[in-house]
Amino acid sequence: MSSSVQRKRIRKSPEARRAEIVESAARVALTEGLECVTLRRIAEELDVRPGLISHYFPSAEELVAEAFATAATGELDALLPADRPDGTPTEYLARYFALSEGEAYDDISRLWINARHLSRYRPLLRDRVAEQELASDDRLEGLIRDGVARGEFRTDDPRAAAIQILVVLDGLGAHANTDRSNRPEVVTRMALTTAERELDLPSGTLTSRTDASSPAATPGPEATGDRPN
Repeated sequence: MSSSVQRKRIRKSPEARRAEIVESAARVALTEGLECVTLRRIAEELDVRPGLISHYFPSAEELVAEAFATAATGELDALLPADRPDGTPTEYLARYFALSEGEAYDDISRLWINARHLSRYRPLLRDRVAEQELASDDRLEGLIRDGVARGEFRTDDPRAAAIQILVVLDGLGAHANTDRSNRPEVVTRMALTTAERELDLPSGTLTSRTDASSPAATPGPEATGDRPN
C-alpha cells in the first residue's frame, strides 16, 4: 500500500523573506559582482518569481545598495567585532590584520572596488558606501580608544590613526585583481607598520600571534603592551 504526503508550503514573514532576498543578493555580489545583482537573477537563486523580488525591491538599484551594505557589514563584524570580550585590544587588532590578508579577503576588496566605481552613477549605492566607510572608521577608532584606555596603545588622535590604517588597507586592497606575488615584504607589511607606528607599538607586535581565529590565544611578549625604555 502506498501513500503520498503533500508537503505543506511554509509561508515566510515579510521580514524573513526580505532578509532572504538581501542575503542571496549579497552572496552574488561577493562572488560575481554588483552588476550581476538583478531582480531576475535573485529570483532564480531563490527559485521564486521575479515579481516577488520586485514586491520588496521595486528597483534593482535598491537591491544592489542593500546587498553591498549587508556584505560590508558582515565583513566588518567578522574582522572587527563590536563586542570584544575574549581578548585585549592588541590581540583583536592583530587578528584584524591577520584576517585581512590572503585570498579570502580579496572577495570583499573586489566588492569595495566595484561599489566605489558604481557609486559614481548610483546615488543609493553611494550613500551606502559612505555609511559603511564611516562604520569602519568608527569601529576601528573604538578599538584604538579601548587600547589607549588600557595602556596598550599611545596616540593623541585615535580617529586619525584609524583612518590612516584604513587608507593603507584600502590602497593595498585596490590590487586584489592583480598579481601580487612579487610584492616586496615592506609593501605587504605597510598596513601593519603604519598601525605599529601610529599606536606606538614595538615593531613586530601585530605579527607575533600565529592564531588569527582566536583573540584569546596567548600573545607574544610584544603584545602585552609593555614597551622598551
